[in-house]
Amino acid sequence: MLSDREVTSTLNMLRNEHLDVRTITLGISLFDCASHDLDLFIGNIRAKLAKYASRLVSVCDEVGSRYGIPIVNKRISVSPIAVVGAPFGSGGMVEICRALDAAAEEAGVDFLGGFSALVDKGFAKGDANLVEALPEALASTKRVCSSINVASSRTGINMDAVALMGRQILAVAEATRESGGIGCAKLVVFANIPQDVPFMAGAYLGVGEPDVVINVGVSGPGVVRKAIDRALQSGLDSTGRPLTLLDMAEVIKTTAYKVTRVGQMIGTQVANELGLPFGVADLSLAPTPAVGDSVGEIFQSLGLSSIGAPGSTAVLAMLNDAVKKGGAFASSSVGGLSGAFIPVSEDSSIEEAARKGFLSMEKLEAMTSVCSVGLDMIAVPGDTPAETISAIIADEMAIGVINHKTTAVRLIPVPGKGVGEEVSFGGLLGKAAIMSVPKGTASGFITLGGRIPAPISSLKN
Repeated sequence: MLSDREVTSTLNMLRNEHLDVRTITLGISLFDCASHDLDLFIGNIRAKLAKYASRLVSVCDEVGSRYGIPIVNKRISVSPIAVVGAPFGSGGMVEICRALDAAAEEAGVDFLGGFSALVDKGFAKGDANLVEALPEALASTKRVCSSINVASSRTGINMDAVALMGRQILAVAEATRESGGIGCAKLVVFANIPQDVPFMAGAYLGVGEPDVVINVGVSGPGVVRKAIDRALQSGLDSTGRPLTLLDMAEVIKTTAYKVTRVGQMIGTQVANELGLPFGVADLSLAPTPAVGDSVGEIFQSLGLSSIGAPGSTAVLAMLNDAVKKGGAFASSSVGGLSGAFIPVSEDSSIEEAARKGFLSMEKLEAMTSVCSVGLDMIAVPGDTPAETISAIIADEMAIGVINHKTTAVRLIPVPGKGVGEEVSFGGLLGKAAIMSVPKGTASGFITLGGRIPAPISSLKN
């Protein structure tokens, strides 16, 4: 229960600090749509999405207006298409992707996630066909997002999948050359992907999820920064002693608690209006390119000259932990990723640090060992070898597998551009200076293929 003071503080977040619900994501299972007939399968999908998603945007707008809390994005996630569309070849997968895109447009949602495959231990027929279809599928659609899970702490790292994804990422970039390789912004490679992520591009509806469910993603990096700045203005705690990092962690935790309560309230109201179950609240500090909505600015408030400066990994570890603690106390239904994202192009402060050379690929990789997700929305030269991309993916997957956490890679090789040049994707995807990749080659390592075994910690039964 919020106290009067906490209610006042939360209202101030809404009025002055641009608190919003970043996304309401409607999860829809497609398993009951399965058919060996492609036209029938697509018809079943379109009918089910129309049945449940037709009111999503209007209900979100009405609830947001009622409470004065904007719901910025309305999205859909579906069952992994590699599973439900297993009978169909790569051409059929492209047609399915286009049908999903059309259904998303009809529903008025921003993105639809679930053009996905789970291949951490190997490829089934549907998985192989979906991955083969990625370049054409993502180039011929606007709203569909794809996630490929290539590793888990239980099974290890499927290096054959890692090698293939390096090649396919380049192929997707080339297929969307005219728009700066934007197709790669809708494609993410995961280790330990959760089944209930509401944030794109990783959202899909796992096989253990309800038939239809509402998940909410609450962000608020600007709110967290303002709370830190307010606390630091006096410089003293309630007893008159100088503030320390312990006090700052408490401020972050308390703010995350309030934001999560708001998000769960809004998500529950939307679910009730639609007559659907509420799933999880994902409190991930997911920034946007807008000034004042930056995770990177939190680092500056805590005393660093810029994200990427010495101390950045320690600050991110504290931030990620405090966000999780506050969210877990606020709700028994916290899920998804719930932590802090560091997407380069989507955060104005992080993008500036990368452009000025304060933030390198190596430092970003180190920071991903303590935060949610991983190497996210990073533009790299278009002539980066596929083996180098695969090796970067393998490094990030290893961090996730060994540490039993979710990690991911969303690299964007920009065709025709090199280090220091800039690419703009527009909207929430932002813009980015193209970063250099680590020197050296890994072709022999990637060519070996096979599977890196799971760590001994996987044997917990």
